Amino acid sequence: MSDGSEEFPAGQGKRLHPLTPWRRAWAPLAGLFAVALQNADQIGSWSGSLGLVWPALMVLAVLLCAACYGWLSWRVTRYLVTDTELRIRTGLLFRRAAHLRLDRIQSIDITRPLLARALGVAKLKMDVVGSGSADELAFLDENEARELRAELLARAAGIAPEAAPTAGEAPARELFQVDSRTLAWALALLGSTWGFLLLAVVVTPLIWTATSSVFAALVVVLPMLAAIWRAGLGSFLSQYGWTVGESPDGLRLDHGLLQRDHATVPPGRVQSVRLVEPLLWRSRGWVRVELEVAGAGNESGLLLPVASREVAAALIGRILPAVDIGEALASVGRAPRRARWALPVWRVGYGHGVTDTVFVARRGRLRRTHTLVPHAKVQSVRMTQGPWMQRLRLADIHVDHGANGTATARLADAAYAAREVAAQARRSRLGRRAAAPERWLTGRD
Repeated sequence: MSDGSEEFPAGQGKRLHPLTPWRRAWAPLAGLFAVALQNADQIGSWSGSLGLVWPALMVLAVLLCAACYGWLSWRVTRYLVTDTELRIRTGLLFRRAAHLRLDRIQSIDITRPLLARALGVAKLKMDVVGSGSADELAFLDENEARELRAELLARAAGIAPEAAPTAGEAPARELFQVDSRTLAWALALLGSTWGFLLLAVVVTPLIWTATSSVFAALVVVLPMLAAIWRAGLGSFLSQYGWTVGESPDGLRLDHGLLQRDHATVPPGRVQSVRLVEPLLWRSRGWVRVELEVAGAGNESGLLLPVASREVAAALIGRILPAVDIGEALASVGRAPRRARWALPVWRVGYGHGVTDTVFVARRGRLRRTHTLVPHAKVQSVRMTQGPWMQRLRLADIHVDHGANGTATARLADAAYAAREVAAQARRSRLGRRAAAPERWLTGRD
């Protein structure tokens, strides 16, 4: 991607949906509400002196200014698909022209918030190698968004430019759908919702008693309520109906009750896999599967919010067919007994293992996490020791992969760690030589 001032060819480029200018109409109203809330004690005197007409005119003026700015921004925003790139021009006061090379696009996802679904529009989001954030087209007509996504994927796969617009979306076959009751129980057993709720119930009255200020109490309680929402009902709504399908594009992910999201895990781009097992999930055999994908920065993608170990292993096998999950987890050994002098309680949660295909690092005693990095995805490997670790003859092994992430095997025997660093470097070289080329739609006709 590149930014610059290069203009589109005259008369070329398409505009977004006409409803786009209103997508941030709530922002000025939220600002006015925040000002009113902060000056709640003076609202009565203001309304008495000004009446209701002037405040209403002020709100109307703010909305008209916001609508005018949004309309002008929409007028200058265009996108254009060429044989090699997607160009997006935005900005009213500060012009920005993004050039997204099709062969560098990692994923193209379709998002449909509740109101957007009602209005028949959708958002198209693109993750690109080397970009710190995702570029998006918001909003497009739903049919236009699907057709544009299919065209971009077809061009990225090397289909002839004249045939790409009519290539259509590759068919998908459903592999697994998360049961809503299982999802609700899994989120309830995490305990984070109840923890934040208890904290809010205890802290808010204390702040109110100490300050006698509504604003101070809200400043404290609102972030807690947001955390409660994200951990509980918000997660349930966003992960509801989580469906994993398989297509030549990769694994398709569809989910959401109010906002529907349609994403694709691109083939060959997965750099590491994390299996997360909270304490209360283990007796039920549940696991959460997270992915780190090249081009997505440090953000983790979610493959499965909750599933059995068998289902998780089968779906991971679709992404990393050479990896045996059972063998990988069985290879993990505990940290040496003397590591208790470094971490007396938590050292039991740390471990490390290796197979012919993956490097495995384990951490966490209450929330156990196994991180699997295929040898072909390892970018660098190193060993670190602090003064106390040197005295205990312990070391940490760090494996860096292509998604700007690191898997760390902590509290390993120092002599073993030194040998493992050299061995991992050899395994990575051999893995990269044998790796298949990464390409979109490798199975598409």
